[in-house]
Amino acid sequence: MASERTNIMHYDTVNLDDERSALVIIDQTKLPGEVEMLSLTGQKDIWEAIYLLKVRGAPAIGVAAAIGVYLAAKGIDTEDPAAFRAQFKAAKDYLASARPTAVNLFWALDRMEAVLHKNPDASVPALKQLLHDEAVEIREEDIRVCRAIGEHGLTLIKDGDGILTHCNAGQLATTKYGTALAPIHLGVEKGMHFKVFTDETRPLLQGARLSAFELHSNGVDTTVICDNMASQVMKNGWVQAIFVGCDRVAANGDACNKIGTSGVAILAKHYGIPFYVCAPTSTIDMSIAHGDDIPIEERPAHEVTEMWYKQRMPPEGVKVYNPAFDVSENALVTAIITEYGIARAPYEESLKEIFRRKEEAAKK
Repeated sequence: MASERTNIMHYDTVNLDDERSALVIIDQTKLPGEVEMLSLTGQKDIWEAIYLLKVRGAPAIGVAAAIGVYLAAKGIDTEDPAAFRAQFKAAKDYLASARPTAVNLFWALDRMEAVLHKNPDASVPALKQLLHDEAVEIREEDIRVCRAIGEHGLTLIKDGDGILTHCNAGQLATTKYGTALAPIHLGVEKGMHFKVFTDETRPLLQGARLSAFELHSNGVDTTVICDNMASQVMKNGWVQAIFVGCDRVAANGDACNKIGTSGVAILAKHYGIPFYVCAPTSTIDMSIAHGDDIPIEERPAHEVTEMWYKQRMPPEGVKVYNPAFDVSENALVTAIITEYGIARAPYEESLKEIFRRKEEAAKK
């Protein structure tokens, strides 16, 4: 059972147990009441874990997908390379259907498939080993990326600052550190102190259930607020910076994140508070010109009407609109923090520079 002494930073959010051919995750639907580790071996179970938000957060979804498709490949019983590739493609397409918005899901699966394309003459056993190595590297890379984002983000705040965040983009959403919460966690490691306000984040309460749990357990001064209280908190002068994660960033800097984020961005603009989007380059989709082209997932109505109530709250028969994400236009974004540095407007140019740095780093 979870308690005030449970420090989620000591747990692996998503990992591979190769000996048992299992994807190991924290069941985030049970938090904060219970820290339950799941060992998932079947593809249907892995698909459902992604769809049902047992594993959530764009980077964590990507890592889970990479491990999941590796496990699917590991279980393919054939020595025929053509048959193996066909079955791998089917497994990849199946996992890709779990959620439509988080680009890391498709990025990770495409990266795994690229292993096959780069090794056209490899045997099936060799391909399985190469896929294993790539899945492990994707996970380890996520840790390096999140730490780098945290270091860059930490340059934008000072000891004692008030910080507001929306949804959960912390360790629970990644392999370690998180994106939006990485500057806070790294600051704690360096002995710094912050006052963090976590939006409750309706309707799935990732802020109240996950960010607050994660931050509080790591010794951070944490206050939960309902989403519609953010304006008053900002007006009070309690917030010096806003950090949010993202599920996809368009080439022009429009940032798609958990529903409610765009409202926070608008309020931040009004009160003159910097609004920072923490984005691994894996979430930046340069093939999409602007945010209007990002598909927005719509979730089931019961998440709004029944999930958190002993009895159904709205009356039977009312309509429910439950989009999972919204888009903060680039004019509202103060900066986009990546593992290769901080991008500022005009984003069409600065994001290209970020990817140039990434290409240069890959050559070293």
